[in-house]
Amino acid sequence: MRRPLQVTLLALSGLGLLHASLFTDMCLRYVKPGMRPLLVVSGFVLLVLAVAEAATRDSHARGAGPHGAGPHDAEPHSAEPHGAEPHSAEPHGHDHSAVPRVAWLLLLPALSLLFYAPPALGAYTASRQPAKVVAERDGFDALPSTSPLPITLTDFTTRVQQDRSLAIKGRTVQMSGLVTPVAGGGSWDLTRIIISCCAADAQSVKVRIYGSTVPPADTWVSVTGNWHPGGKLGTRSAPVAVDAQTVKRIRKPSNGYQDALPFPSG
Repeated sequence: MRRPLQVTLLALSGLGLLHASLFTDMCLRYVKPGMRPLLVVSGFVLLVLAVAEAATRDSHARGAGPHGAGPHDAEPHSAEPHGAEPHSAEPHGHDHSAVPRVAWLLLLPALSLLFYAPPALGAYTASRQPAKVVAERDGFDALPSTSPLPITLTDFTTRVQQDRSLAIKGRTVQMSGLVTPVAGGGSWDLTRIIISCCAADAQSVKVRIYGSTVPPADTWVSVTGNWHPGGKLGTRSAPVAVDAQTVKRIRKPSNGYQDALPFPSG
């Protein structure tokens, strides 16, 4: 790969990372907030490497002769036996000075960071993966008497399918997340997408919502309601579902890749 292309790739990649992590919060579409400082540092490192590579290239150009020949190129060539083919400068006669065509494709991801950033994960991703399996719990603390009860989707799931004290029965709960339509209509999934490191390891926690018209996909909403009866509460047969009383549109959180409690009502 020739140096002009190397310098261009390094510079574009560095600028793209800084644009996504320092000058905007675009990186939070793909990574956890804790990764942001590392992306900023990486962007600066790539720019420094680009400058260093360009400076090295200019230094080599200045040191070349009038026709681009180095100081050693003027030395006489060693004699070759008459009729013998000259030795190739590259093994097997291959010329590696040309830029492989495929190398230019590396410009596309670098340019995309600057001019077209893929959207954040949402309903499209959640609808194509099963709900995250929640961890088994040995016991549960008593629920506060607050009504409606703010609760995460993960806690609601474990209460419904593991809490044998049936503490969730009859309680009005409040949860928030994004809307994921389901096939057939008549119900939809309240969803939280959770990442451990980056978008590549995303998993979804879902609660099925009944008794409400289906809001537009990817809308962030706050839902209050009661557990939707079915199966045996406190066991895996119980549906992780809610009969909605109210559904209110809310502002998208700055980082929605966590299963957080909803904002207080009012």
